[in-house]
Amino acid sequence: MSTVLADPAEMIAHGAPHVIHNDAELAVYTDALFRLTALESPSNSEVKAIELLTLLVELYEQEHYSVPKADPVSIVRFLIERQNLTQRDLIPQFGSESAVSMFMTGQRNLTLEQVRKLSNRFKLPADLFIPKVSVTHSPKRLAKRASRSR
Repeated sequence: MSTVLADPAEMIAHGAPHVIHNDAELAVYTDALFRLTALESPSNSEVKAIELLTLLVELYEQEHYSVPKADPVSIVRFLIERQNLTQRDLIPQFGSESAVSMFMTGQRNLTLEQVRKLSNRFKLPADLFIPKVSVTHSPKRLAKRASRSR
């Protein structure tokens, strides 16, 4: 392996894959990746090229095209603004004007039915409307639970 990487600069100078810097390079690498993955039985070197190109494409796409993490209220606010809607336009998804208002002010979480309806309306994955909760188990909480179960 050490002989393969003896002179990485020379390898790159001869056309070895490198970090993608723009959409034009992304298009070239994606095209090459599609051609390689279409092969019936790729050789070992082709499999390694597929692995490397996949990593490079994923890295570029994560940095340039990833959806920023946001809470469901921010996502709905963004969608309302982007599509020139009002909160009243979402009554069919929420059931009532007060339910929309309570959600938008953070007083209420979405029900599974509301998540499904929002996902259908906006043609987006349902998980965007489900809050990402990090569960922490503090020693006090665990002790409290243990004492209650006795």
